[in-house]
Amino acid sequence: MRATVLCFSGLDPSGGAGLQADIEAIGASGAHAAIACTALTIQNSQQVFGFEATSKALLLAQANAVVEDLPITCIKSGMLGTTENIAALAEFLGEHPDYLYVLDPVLVANSGGSLGNQATLVKAFVELIPFATVLTPNTVELRALTGEDDLELATAKLFALGAKAVLVKGGHEDTPEYIQNTLYVDGIQVAQSRCPRLEGEYHGSGCSLASYIAGRLAQGIELKHAVQQAEEWLFGVLQNAEIPVAGGQRIPKRF
Repeated sequence: MRATVLCFSGLDPSGGAGLQADIEAIGASGAHAAIACTALTIQNSQQVFGFEATSKALLLAQANAVVEDLPITCIKSGMLGTTENIAALAEFLGEHPDYLYVLDPVLVANSGGSLGNQATLVKAFVELIPFATVLTPNTVELRALTGEDDLELATAKLFALGAKAVLVKGGHEDTPEYIQNTLYVDGIQVAQSRCPRLEGEYHGSGCSLASYIAGRLAQGIELKHAVQQAEEWLFGVLQNAEIPVAGGQRIPKRF
């Protein structure tokens, strides 16, 4: 069977982000996606209206059932929603130290709307950082996680908290012509990429990128190459994105 990524993520009824984005992106990467659902959200492609988190017991039961019969090699997490779910994932990762782990520290939906109490989640996320093979924060999340406005200081703080590698996504920065991502390993910049900034906003782009990286890592691809392949794939996916509402966020066309 294909290498499998187990995703801890929430259900997005619009299909643009969350576990559906994980499934499609990981499938496109050549791996298989399994899901431990962290929350049921109320959202469409434009806005989050609310959510109900899965209990810690149910979340762990889902994950433990999957690892019994699927060839898991990598974990990916997105929306976790509560400190209890973050603690559950930390417990699970502690029991499976050989798994690779892509941590996408989802705090706020790109469309607007809360995906949990940000201040509380930020404190809890610190527990997950040392487990991660790579973190994939956008610059808003990076500043929120570290309390540092300067991106270099913020990235250095993640490494001080135990990070092994960090992909800083620059889509929220004021660079009208391009988006710049930077990959750091052990505190040292090892790669930087730029792509033209496309028109509009995209629902689920961050989920898609992190999940594609996880899929490639699960298949044994080295991190730097996995990130490069994911960025190239995502750019094409966004170029072909679909527009559900005029003037609204676009949904990546991952297949």
